[in-house]
Amino acid sequence: MNELSKNAVSWLTVDEEAAGQRIDNFLLRMLKGVPKSHIYRIVRSGEVRVNKGRVAPDTRLAPGDVLRIPPTRMARSETPERRTPVARAFKPAILLEDDWLIALDKPAGLAVHGGSGIALGLIEQLRASRPQARFLELVHRLDRDTSGVLLIAKKRAALTGLHAQLRDGQVDKRYQLLVRGQWRDAKRVVDVPLHKFVTREGERRVRIAAGGRESITVFRCERIWTSHDPPLALLEAELKTGRTHQIRVHLAHLGHALAGDDKYGDFAWNRELAREGLRRMFLHAGQLTFTHPASGETLRVASPLPEELHAFLIKLPREQPSRS
Repeated sequence: MNELSKNAVSWLTVDEEAAGQRIDNFLLRMLKGVPKSHIYRIVRSGEVRVNKGRVAPDTRLAPGDVLRIPPTRMARSETPERRTPVARAFKPAILLEDDWLIALDKPAGLAVHGGSGIALGLIEQLRASRPQARFLELVHRLDRDTSGVLLIAKKRAALTGLHAQLRDGQVDKRYQLLVRGQWRDAKRVVDVPLHKFVTREGERRVRIAAGGRESITVFRCERIWTSHDPPLALLEAELKTGRTHQIRVHLAHLGHALAGDDKYGDFAWNRELAREGLRRMFLHAGQLTFTHPASGETLRVASPLPEELHAFLIKLPREQPSRS
């Protein structure tokens, strides 16, 4: 691809290596140092075009597409000398790795990519720690405060194959979470459409909307604590769709606050939980089952509940079995 100009419009032709990427992710890599909020603004305003047409941030690129990119200068606050460097070798917990993919055990508090005030996310640190790697791309995302299984593709074919499985609902995603209130069902299916929007500050948010995208979560009760004030329930969530903040917004819709959720939860309760020792969101991507993009083998990758979450649970009163 051609070099980008900071003083004039640039025209780029998409090659095979970039094919299949979302345009927002592509621009985040190409326009290093430019704030994420600015990239979304130039896409939504039509300053970025594909084949002379306006596009959405989630538009995927195809080989031969011609991109128009406006002159974009690096913000002063984001210049390389002021960005946080990689202080030491990045050594994430690897659950599985082969020539096609990596399954990482992402810790809570680490964003999966940089932007919005975050200099280096997990993917940037991983690339910096493996300078010889020609291709490393996120297959999916986890919220910054969510821990657990995260897939990274090491080949374009792996990325497109796993994306196809995600689109077709062939990836089984299971999360563990703790909520407040009397949970009365062993199994509850929530089928409520969600609409994603971006605030003026560039923050992603989601709300229930009749015209939103289909969003389905299956909740299963694992344990309950009725003697705790307030009552608590440990749930497993199975995602049938993979919308932004899906579990969190569906729980808020049900009236069951997710422990530690600082966007859709109960802020006063979060402060009480912090005094009890829980200082993060209790949401963990514990299991991912998918088909290997090369061998066709069914793989199940699991991440144990992090120590800080396990430690909080064992301090609770004697637990009761979930209702059948």
